[in-house]
Amino acid sequence: MKTAVISGGNGGLGRALAAGLEAKGWHCVLLDLNIDGLEPGETRTPIQVDLTDAAALRRAAVKLIAARPSIDMVIYNAGVSQIGSFAEADETSHRRVFEINYFAAVGMARAFLSALRQSGGIHLAISSVAGFAPLHNRTAYAASKHALEGFFGSLRSEETPYGVRTLIAAPSFVATNIGNADRSEDGIMRPGAASDGVDYMSPEDAAAVILRGVEKGREFIPVGRVATLASLMMRASPRLYQWAMRRNISGQN
Repeated sequence: MKTAVISGGNGGLGRALAAGLEAKGWHCVLLDLNIDGLEPGETRTPIQVDLTDAAALRRAAVKLIAARPSIDMVIYNAGVSQIGSFAEADETSHRRVFEINYFAAVGMARAFLSALRQSGGIHLAISSVAGFAPLHNRTAYAASKHALEGFFGSLRSEETPYGVRTLIAAPSFVATNIGNADRSEDGIMRPGAASDGVDYMSPEDAAAVILRGVEKGREFIPVGRVATLASLMMRASPRLYQWAMRRNISGQN
């Protein structure tokens, strides 16, 4: 039985990805800060860990690698969003977004690097439209996702000689926490909670697109109509994308 490690495993997309993989015979290890509601079983192992605690992450990875026959895929899904203008956000909150969205993923990649080389496995980074295009009122979030794509896109060339695939999925707006008022004063919130998105997808639909892309070995997987259109527009006319984004996200004409 192959093993997938999924960070942010207790979120809507994390659960949906786990369900999709488990249906295909995988065992899923779900890492999250809060694992309430996740029941262990034959195909599922929840592990509580703070991914921004480097020592705790390393300990969890060592135990996990020793416990499973192989680590065949690591899905970097944990993250937070932040909504608000740059002028109103402070440096501390900007750094916190990076600690969760970028540095935690880098630490996780380092922890599982050798295990994935041994299995000839897959790094799967869950990015966003904001990882390849600008997004209104999300400077820290977009910057962290651009960094994530830059890291994994560059890691791909280093790991290919070991038979390891490095894939990036970029969902647009996934409705995982709509209406969730759990938002800090600096605008940081759980992903999928924004009310200014367009053309929302369900976590199940998004997971299905991502896993189909993985099966086909696609290095870049746009997820949803908005992501697909944004990817095409950014290649054809970044200026047109900027206009459409401002009109639809910020309400500016």
